[in-house]
Amino acid sequence: MSKLTILQYPDERLHTIAQPVTQIDDQIHKLVRDMAQTMYAADGIGLAATQVDVHLRIILVDVSEKGNQLLVLINPEVIKMGGKAEFEEGCLSIPDVYETVNRAAWIRVRALGLDGKPFELQADGLKAMCIQHELDHLQGMVFVEHLSPLNQKRILNTLNKQSRTRSKVR
Repeated sequence: MSKLTILQYPDERLHTIAQPVTQIDDQIHKLVRDMAQTMYAADGIGLAATQVDVHLRIILVDVSEKGNQLLVLINPEVIKMGGKAEFEEGCLSIPDVYETVNRAAWIRVRALGLDGKPFELQADGLKAMCIQHELDHLQGMVFVEHLSPLNQKRILNTLNKQSRTRSKVR
């Protein structure tokens, strides 16, 4: 296993639309293992393949308290959603930025597991938010793009200041 590099917003590669996985083989299994190691090492609860510059429809989610209930969704698609909820979200591609985003309160998703078998899952609360957040990545969207243009500009300015500060320290 190896830890992968997580793309940082506003990297344009984060806006790449992911392609369906056509075959679940050893390469996909290795990618999922590496993604899981990367997500857990970064203290994340979700990671999309897009975030590690692999543009395939794969997301990982683990919202358990102990970080021991990894959910792998290959070629996920929402088949039903309902309700409205506000969630404070963060993203491994945008460190130290947290904003409130409006999402569906619950979702029903169809996906393939690592064994290649289709399954359906209904989720609400944090798990529903996390799945929706990661699905956005597969569509080339980052959560801050749900915010107003003014808030997006404020976040970009903050990230640019942080980047300049890090550059001076090195």
